[in-house]
Amino acid sequence: MLDGSRRLAAADLLWAAERDRVAIAPLTETFPDIDVVDSYEIQLINIRRRLEAGATVYGHKVGLSSEVMQKMMGVDEPDYGHLLSTMVYSEDEPIDTAQFCYPRIEVEIGYVLGETLPGKDCTEADVLRATEYIVPSIELIDSRIVDWRIGLADTIADNASSAGVILGAGRIEPDKVDIGAISAVLYQGDEEIARGEAAAVLGDPTRAVAWLARKVASFGVRLEAGHVILPGSCTRAVDARPGDVFRADFSDIGSVSVEFK
Repeated sequence: MLDGSRRLAAADLLWAAERDRVAIAPLTETFPDIDVVDSYEIQLINIRRRLEAGATVYGHKVGLSSEVMQKMMGVDEPDYGHLLSTMVYSEDEPIDTAQFCYPRIEVEIGYVLGETLPGKDCTEADVLRATEYIVPSIELIDSRIVDWRIGLADTIADNASSAGVILGAGRIEPDKVDIGAISAVLYQGDEEIARGEAAAVLGDPTRAVAWLARKVASFGVRLEAGHVILPGSCTRAVDARPGDVFRADFSDIGSVSVEFK
C-alpha cells in the first residue's frame, strides 16, 4: 500500500500524461507496492481535480466485465471509472484523435437512470426499475500508460481507461426488451469488423450495473437519477485513427456512430 504522498505523486504522473498526451511507464513498475485501494484513491484524486475545474459527474463505467478480461488481469470482479460532462461527445462532430494517447472504442449498452439506485443492497431488479431507458452507445477508451501495458492497478488509477462516451438516438424501456439477448455489430465504414452479445457482460449487463451500485457504495458514492451507466463492452476494443468512421448496430435499440479526425 502507498502512503498519501506517493498516491499524490502517482496521480500527478497520470494528470500530466493526459494533459501533455505523453504516456508514462506503468504505475505498477514505478510503485511496485501499489494495490487496488491505492488505485481507486489515485483515480479519485484526479476526478476531484476535474470537478473542481468545473466538470460534473455524467455517470460511471464498468470495466473488466467479461470473463476473458478478468482472467487476463487475474481478478474475479470488474472495476469502474467515472464519466464526466467533459467526456461526452456527439455523433454529429468528428473527434480529434490528437486529444488522446492511444484511443480505442468499445460497443456498449448504456443505462440511463430515472431514479437513484440503492447502495450496498442493490439488485438487478432495482436496476431495471430505476432505469428510464437503455441506449446504444460507444465508449471511447484511452490509456495514459505507455503502449497499453497495463495491470489492474494501472487501469483503475487511470479512471478505468475511460476517455469518452457517445450515445445514439435509440431509446427503449428495459421492460420492453430482453437486454441479455441484445446483439451488436460494429462496422468500420461498410465493413463488419466485430460482433458480440450483451450476454458477454457478466451474462447480462444489468448484473454489472447492480455490481457497480454496490461497489461504489463502499466509497460513499451513489448512482444517481440522470446518470449514464456503461456496463461493459459487447465486442473487442478497436483502435481509432484519424479518418476512421464507425457504426454500431444493436438489435432492438438502434445504432450509434462516431467519426475521428
